[in-house]
Amino acid sequence: MRRLEGAGVTAEVETGGGHAPPFYVAQGNECELFQHCHEKSLPLLIKGPTGCGKTRFVEHMATRLRRPLITVSCHDDLSAADLVGRHLIGRAETVWADGPLTRAVREGAILYLDEVVEARKDTTVVLHPLADDRRILPIERTGELLVAPPEFMLVMSYNPGYQNLLKGLKPSTRQRFVALTLDYPNAAVEQTILAQEGGASTALAKQLVQLAQALRRLTEHDLEETVSTRLLVMAARLVVSGLGLRAACRAAIVDALTDDVDTASALDEVVAAVVGDDD
Repeated sequence: MRRLEGAGVTAEVETGGGHAPPFYVAQGNECELFQHCHEKSLPLLIKGPTGCGKTRFVEHMATRLRRPLITVSCHDDLSAADLVGRHLIGRAETVWADGPLTRAVREGAILYLDEVVEARKDTTVVLHPLADDRRILPIERTGELLVAPPEFMLVMSYNPGYQNLLKGLKPSTRQRFVALTLDYPNAAVEQTILAQEGGASTALAKQLVQLAQALRRLTEHDLEETVSTRLLVMAARLVVSGLGLRAACRAAIVDALTDDVDTASALDEVVAAVVGDDD
Protein backbone atom coordinates (compact mmCIF):
# COMPACT_ATOMS: atom_id res chain seq x y z
CA MET A 1 0.00 0.00 0.00
CA ARG A 2 1.14 3.56 -0.68
CA ARG A 3 -0.27 6.86 0.53
CA LEU A 4 -0.88 9.69 -1.91
CA GLU A 5 -1.16 13.22 -0.60
CA GLY A 6 -2.19 16.24 -2.57
CA ALA A 7 -5.13 18.36 -3.62
CA GLY A 8 -6.25 18.56 0.00
CA VAL A 9 -6.85 14.87 0.67
CA THR A 10 -4.88 11.78 1.58
CA ALA A 11 -5.76 8.55 -0.20
CA GLU A 12 -4.53 5.04 0.36
CA VAL A 13 -3.69 3.09 -2.78
CA GLU A 14 -3.53 -0.70 -2.98
CA THR A 15 -1.97 -2.14 -6.12
CA GLY A 16 -4.50 -5.01 -6.24
CA GLY A 17 -2.32 -7.52 -8.09
CA GLY A 18 0.30 -10.09 -7.19
CA HIS A 19 -0.89 -10.60 -3.61
CA ALA A 20 -3.30 -12.98 -1.91
CA PRO A 21 -6.64 -11.31 -1.15
CA PRO A 22 -7.03 -10.03 2.42
CA PHE A 23 -8.88 -12.57 4.58
CA TYR A 24 -12.64 -12.23 4.22
CA VAL A 25 -15.48 -14.68 4.90
CA ALA A 26 -18.57 -14.02 2.79
CA GLN A 27 -21.90 -13.58 4.57
CA GLY A 28 -23.95 -14.25 1.45
CA ASN A 29 -23.61 -13.45 -2.24
CA GLU A 30 -21.81 -10.12 -1.77
CA CYS A 31 -18.66 -11.27 -3.58
CA GLU A 32 -20.69 -12.37 -6.59
CA LEU A 33 -22.66 -9.10 -6.57
CA PHE A 34 -19.48 -7.01 -6.42
CA GLN A 35 -17.95 -8.93 -9.32
CA HIS A 36 -21.06 -8.48 -11.47
CA CYS A 37 -21.11 -4.74 -10.71
CA HIS A 38 -17.48 -4.47 -11.77
CA GLU A 39 -18.07 -6.42 -14.98
CA LYS A 40 -21.06 -4.25 -15.91
CA SER A 41 -19.50 -0.94 -14.79
CA LEU A 42 -22.13 -0.37 -12.10
CA PRO A 43 -21.45 1.70 -8.96
CA LEU A 44 -21.99 0.02 -5.59
CA LEU A 45 -23.26 1.42 -2.29
CA ILE A 46 -22.41 -0.69 0.78
CA LYS A 47 -24.46 -0.15 3.94
CA GLY A 48 -23.63 -1.59 7.33
CA PRO A 49 -22.68 -0.87 10.95
CA THR A 50 -19.21 0.14 12.05
CA GLY A 51 -16.70 -2.69 12.14
CA CYS A 52 -18.76 -5.24 10.21
CA GLY A 53 -16.14 -5.68 7.45
CA LYS A 54 -17.13 -3.20 4.73
CA THR A 55 -13.60 -1.93 4.10
CA ARG A 56 -12.05 -5.39 4.32
CA PHE A 57 -14.63 -6.65 1.82
CA VAL A 58 -13.70 -3.94 -0.71
CA GLU A 59 -9.97 -4.62 -0.24
CA HIS A 60 -10.60 -8.34 -0.71
CA MET A 61 -12.55 -7.84 -3.92
CA ALA A 62 -10.07 -5.35 -5.40
CA THR A 63 -7.29 -7.87 -4.94
CA ARG A 64 -9.39 -10.70 -6.39
CA LEU A 65 -10.20 -8.57 -9.42
CA ARG A 66 -6.56 -7.44 -9.71
CA ARG A 67 -7.50 -3.78 -9.80
CA PRO A 68 -5.77 -0.90 -7.98
CA LEU A 69 -7.83 0.41 -5.08
CA ILE A 70 -7.88 4.06 -4.00
CA THR A 71 -9.53 4.54 -0.61
CA VAL A 72 -10.67 7.91 0.72
CA SER A 73 -11.81 8.20 4.33
CA CYS A 74 -14.48 10.87 4.16
CA HIS A 75 -14.81 13.65 6.74
CA ASP A 76 -16.82 16.82 7.16
CA ASP A 77 -14.14 19.01 5.52
CA LEU A 78 -13.90 16.86 2.39
CA SER A 79 -15.07 18.84 -0.65
CA ALA A 80 -15.65 18.12 -4.32
CA ALA A 81 -12.38 19.93 -5.15
CA ASP A 82 -10.52 17.59 -2.79
CA LEU A 83 -11.77 14.63 -4.82
CA VAL A 84 -11.35 16.09 -8.31
CA GLY A 85 -8.16 18.10 -7.85
CA ARG A 86 -6.92 21.68 -7.79
CA HIS A 87 -4.16 23.96 -8.99
CA LEU A 88 -1.18 24.15 -6.67
CA ILE A 89 1.36 26.95 -6.60
CA GLY A 90 4.85 25.73 -7.45
CA ARG A 91 8.15 27.58 -7.48
CA ALA A 92 7.75 29.00 -10.97
CA GLU A 93 4.23 28.11 -12.06
CA THR A 94 0.83 26.87 -11.07
CA VAL A 95 0.53 23.10 -11.43
CA TRP A 96 -2.63 21.01 -11.60
CA ALA A 97 -2.79 18.11 -9.11
CA ASP A 98 -5.30 15.32 -9.68
CA GLY A 99 -7.46 14.36 -6.74
CA PRO A 100 -8.12 10.67 -5.92
CA LEU A 101 -11.31 10.58 -7.97
CA THR A 102 -9.54 11.86 -11.09
CA ARG A 103 -6.62 9.49 -10.57
CA ALA A 104 -8.98 6.55 -10.24
CA VAL A 105 -10.76 7.45 -13.48
CA ARG A 106 -7.48 7.89 -15.37
CA GLU A 107 -6.07 4.60 -14.07
CA GLY A 108 -9.24 2.52 -14.27
CA ALA A 109 -9.00 1.88 -10.53
CA ILE A 110 -11.65 1.10 -7.93
CA LEU A 111 -12.42 4.25 -5.93
CA TYR A 112 -13.76 3.56 -2.42
CA LEU A 113 -15.34 6.43 -0.50
CA ASP A 114 -15.54 5.22 3.10
CA GLU A 115 -18.40 6.73 5.18
CA VAL A 116 -19.40 9.04 2.35
CA VAL A 117 -22.16 10.79 4.34
CA GLU A 118 -19.45 12.38 6.49
CA ALA A 119 -18.30 14.46 3.51
CA ARG A 120 -19.72 17.87 2.61
CA LYS A 121 -23.01 17.77 0.72
CA ASP A 122 -21.54 19.21 -2.49
CA THR A 123 -19.17 16.25 -2.70
CA THR A 124 -21.68 13.69 -3.93
CA VAL A 125 -22.88 15.95 -6.76
CA VAL A 126 -19.59 15.56 -8.62
CA LEU A 127 -20.12 11.79 -8.55
CA HIS A 128 -23.45 11.87 -10.40
CA PRO A 129 -22.16 11.86 -14.00
CA LEU A 130 -19.79 9.01 -13.10
CA ALA A 131 -22.48 6.98 -11.36
CA ASP A 132 -24.98 6.90 -14.22
CA ASP A 133 -24.79 5.77 -17.85
CA ARG A 134 -22.62 8.75 -18.86
CA ARG A 135 -19.62 7.62 -16.78
CA ILE A 136 -17.85 10.92 -17.34
CA LEU A 137 -15.91 13.30 -15.12
CA PRO A 138 -15.97 16.95 -16.22
CA ILE A 139 -13.02 18.88 -14.80
CA GLU A 140 -14.09 22.51 -15.11
CA ARG A 141 -10.78 24.02 -14.03
CA THR A 142 -8.78 22.28 -16.76
CA GLY A 143 -11.50 21.96 -19.40
CA GLU A 144 -11.05 18.18 -19.54
CA LEU A 145 -13.86 15.69 -19.94
CA LEU A 146 -12.66 12.29 -18.78
CA VAL A 147 -14.54 9.16 -19.87
CA ALA A 148 -14.22 6.38 -17.33
CA PRO A 149 -12.77 3.14 -18.75
CA PRO A 150 -14.74 -0.07 -18.18
CA GLU A 151 -12.38 -1.10 -15.35
CA PHE A 152 -13.20 1.97 -13.25
CA MET A 153 -15.61 1.27 -10.40
CA LEU A 154 -17.12 3.63 -7.87
CA VAL A 155 -17.85 2.17 -4.42
CA MET A 156 -19.23 4.06 -1.44
CA SER A 157 -20.09 2.96 2.08
CA TYR A 158 -21.90 4.42 5.05
CA ASN A 159 -23.40 3.45 8.36
CA PRO A 160 -27.22 3.85 8.34
CA GLY A 161 -27.15 4.02 12.15
CA TYR A 162 -25.55 7.47 11.95
CA GLN A 163 -28.09 8.87 9.50
CA ASN A 164 -30.08 11.94 10.46
CA LEU A 165 -31.63 14.91 8.72
CA LEU A 166 -28.25 16.54 8.25
CA LYS A 167 -26.29 13.44 7.25
CA GLY A 168 -27.94 11.28 4.65
CA LEU A 169 -27.73 10.48 0.97
CA LYS A 170 -30.03 12.29 -1.39
CA PRO A 171 -32.39 10.08 -3.42
CA SER A 172 -30.76 11.47 -6.57
CA THR A 173 -27.48 9.98 -5.39
CA ARG A 174 -28.75 6.77 -3.82
CA GLN A 175 -30.74 5.74 -6.89
CA ARG A 176 -27.64 5.78 -9.08
CA PHE A 177 -26.13 2.89 -7.11
CA VAL A 178 -26.65 -0.82 -6.71
CA ALA A 179 -27.07 -1.30 -2.95
CA LEU A 180 -25.62 -3.98 -0.69
CA THR A 181 -26.40 -4.36 3.00
CA LEU A 182 -23.85 -6.02 5.27
CA ASP A 183 -24.28 -6.83 8.95
CA TYR A 184 -22.24 -8.50 11.64
CA PRO A 185 -21.46 -12.11 10.66
CA ASN A 186 -23.37 -15.05 12.09
CA ALA A 187 -21.80 -16.87 15.04
CA ALA A 188 -19.97 -19.53 13.04
CA VAL A 189 -18.46 -17.02 10.62
CA GLU A 190 -17.51 -14.63 13.41
CA GLN A 191 -15.72 -17.40 15.28
CA THR A 192 -13.77 -18.23 12.11
CA ILE A 193 -12.76 -14.57 11.78
CA LEU A 194 -11.58 -14.42 15.40
CA ALA A 195 -9.50 -17.55 14.91
CA GLN A 196 -7.91 -16.23 11.71
CA GLU A 197 -7.52 -12.53 12.54
CA GLY A 198 -7.17 -12.67 16.32
CA GLY A 199 -5.40 -16.00 16.77
CA ALA A 200 -8.18 -17.10 19.12
CA SER A 201 -8.63 -20.70 20.17
CA THR A 202 -11.97 -22.36 19.50
CA ALA A 203 -13.02 -21.86 23.13
CA LEU A 204 -11.97 -18.20 23.23
CA ALA A 205 -13.65 -17.42 19.92
CA LYS A 206 -16.87 -19.02 21.15
CA GLN A 207 -16.80 -17.02 24.40
CA LEU A 208 -16.21 -13.72 22.64
CA VAL A 209 -18.99 -14.34 20.12
CA GLN A 210 -21.37 -15.25 22.95
CA LEU A 211 -20.42 -11.97 24.62
CA ALA A 212 -21.03 -10.04 21.42
CA GLN A 213 -24.46 -11.59 21.01
CA ALA A 214 -25.38 -10.69 24.59
CA LEU A 215 -24.23 -7.10 24.17
CA ARG A 216 -25.97 -6.73 20.82
CA ARG A 217 -29.27 -7.74 22.46
CA LEU A 218 -29.08 -4.78 24.85
CA THR A 219 -31.61 -2.10 24.01
CA GLU A 220 -31.97 -0.17 27.27
CA HIS A 221 -28.62 1.62 27.03
CA ASP A 222 -28.11 4.65 24.81
CA LEU A 223 -25.19 3.36 22.74
CA GLU A 224 -24.34 4.87 19.37
CA GLU A 225 -22.90 1.52 18.29
CA THR A 226 -22.82 -2.00 19.61
CA VAL A 227 -19.81 -4.31 19.75
CA SER A 228 -18.31 -4.87 16.32
CA THR A 229 -16.33 -7.79 14.94
CA ARG A 230 -13.34 -5.45 14.85
CA LEU A 231 -13.51 -4.95 18.62
CA LEU A 232 -13.78 -8.70 19.17
CA VAL A 233 -10.63 -9.24 17.13
CA MET A 234 -8.75 -6.69 19.25
CA ALA A 235 -9.95 -8.37 22.45
CA ALA A 236 -8.83 -11.75 21.12
CA ARG A 237 -5.37 -10.42 20.29
CA LEU A 238 -4.99 -9.00 23.80
CA VAL A 239 -5.92 -12.34 25.35
CA VAL A 240 -3.56 -14.24 23.05
CA SER A 241 -0.77 -11.89 24.10
CA GLY A 242 -1.36 -12.82 27.75
CA LEU A 243 -3.87 -10.30 29.11
CA GLY A 244 -6.75 -11.72 31.14
CA LEU A 245 -10.02 -12.21 29.29
CA ARG A 246 -12.06 -9.92 31.55
CA ALA A 247 -9.45 -7.16 31.36
CA ALA A 248 -9.17 -7.52 27.61
CA CYS A 249 -12.94 -7.24 27.19
CA ARG A 250 -13.05 -4.19 29.42
CA ALA A 251 -10.30 -2.40 27.48
CA ALA A 252 -11.16 -3.45 23.91
CA ILE A 253 -14.96 -3.57 24.14
CA VAL A 254 -16.58 -1.85 27.14
CA ASP A 255 -14.40 1.26 27.30
CA ALA A 256 -14.38 1.48 23.50
CA LEU A 257 -18.19 1.59 23.39
CA THR A 258 -18.93 4.24 26.01
CA ASP A 259 -17.51 6.98 28.21
CA ASP A 260 -20.52 6.96 30.52
CA VAL A 261 -19.65 5.42 33.90
CA ASP A 262 -23.09 3.92 34.55
CA THR A 263 -23.34 2.44 31.05
CA ALA A 264 -19.83 1.01 31.31
CA SER A 265 -20.73 -0.58 34.63
CA ALA A 266 -23.83 -2.17 33.12
CA LEU A 267 -21.85 -3.51 30.14
CA ASP A 268 -19.17 -4.81 32.48
CA GLU A 269 -21.81 -6.81 34.34
CA VAL A 270 -22.72 -8.51 31.07
CA VAL A 271 -19.03 -9.26 30.46
CA ALA A 272 -18.70 -10.79 33.92
CA ALA A 273 -21.79 -12.94 33.41
CA VAL A 274 -20.54 -14.31 30.09
CA VAL A 275 -16.75 -14.65 30.50
CA GLY A 276 -16.32 -14.73 34.28
CA ASP A 277 -13.90 -12.75 36.41
CA ASP A 278 -10.14 -13.08 35.99
CA ASP A 279 -9.16 -9.84 37.78
